[in-house]
Amino acid sequence: MPDDQIASIVAVVTTKQGNIQGGGAPFFIVEDADALQKVSLSLERILDAAASEIDENTIVIVAR
Repeated sequence: MPDDQIASIVAVVTTKQGNIQGGGAPFFIVEDADALQKVSLSLERILDAAASEIDENTIVIVAR
């Protein structure tokens, strides 16, 4: 078993405000798919984390 690898969601980027359910991570609401990709890539680099697409409207930024 790996040495207690823990991943945590540090941000969520979405084009759908209705997708927000609350929680501990900040949400970034963007206008369209292009902005979704751009903001996610920027956050991924700034936070030294990984971006994972949940669906066409939502990307989570995960730190390990």
